[in-house]
Amino acid sequence: MERKYNKQPKLNLRKGDIVKVIAGDSKGSQGRILEVISQDRKVLVEGVNLVSKHTKPNAKNTQGGIVKKEAPIHMSNVMLIDGKGKTTRVAYKEVEGKLVRYSKKSEEVIK
Repeated sequence: MERKYNKQPKLNLRKGDIVKVIAGDSKGSQGRILEVISQDRKVLVEGVNLVSKHTKPNAKNTQGGIVKKEAPIHMSNVMLIDGKGKTTRVAYKEVEGKLVRYSKKSEEVIK
């Protein structure tokens, strides 16, 4: 979904949002978004989609070994959780002259 003039993709999820994984190996788990990778349309979710990374010993980590780390998940595989704790889609509306995100289910403004 690329826009005509602004080449950045339109994103409904932001850093700090709490999301639930709806597809894939981590289906059903929840977490906070740590990072949004807009060009690839992926998100990094805290404690979800953990992969094992082998690291060599260095100055920072003298021991080395296997480290668990989050891997990115495609945005289509996660869904936002609104204030009432339910998964919802996101829409935009104008409130007091400002464009704000709101939950399609509960119709509450998302902060």
